[in-house]
Amino acid sequence: MKTETLKTLNVKSIAGYIAGLLFGLGLGISGMTDPARVLGFLDLFGAWDPTLMFVLGGAVVTNFIGYRLVLRRKAPLYGRAFQLPTRQDLDGRLIGGAALFGIGWGLSGYCPGPAIASIAGLTGPLAAMLVAMVAGWFLARAIPARS
Repeated sequence: MKTETLKTLNVKSIAGYIAGLLFGLGLGISGMTDPARVLGFLDLFGAWDPTLMFVLGGAVVTNFIGYRLVLRRKAPLYGRAFQLPTRQDLDGRLIGGAALFGIGWGLSGYCPGPAIASIAGLTGPLAAMLVAMVAGWFLARAIPARS
């Protein structure tokens, strides 16, 4: 590889690491690594905990503003072009995957980000969720996609 390509890969890796670190810290500071908090948010008719709504709202606002600022650029800092999704159709894989994600989140209180951020305090339910998540990845690859 050329030296310039290696430098770009290193900068991308460091930027990815910093973004992941910030995401994990945000999850930890906001308490979203606690499955009881997530399950409390989903318990609309019991001891409802609205905290997750504020975390999600903050993420949506930040993402909304960030996308508008970044997409004003002609290209990303370390790439030739932005990699944005082009598909806009709904298919069975997308709907099924979203349903399984929601069911798993509701049953365990974990979604992938908080689950990985919580791996240091591994518990039985967390381990079961991580195994199911990995199995889901393999299942998704085994189901053929329509082009």
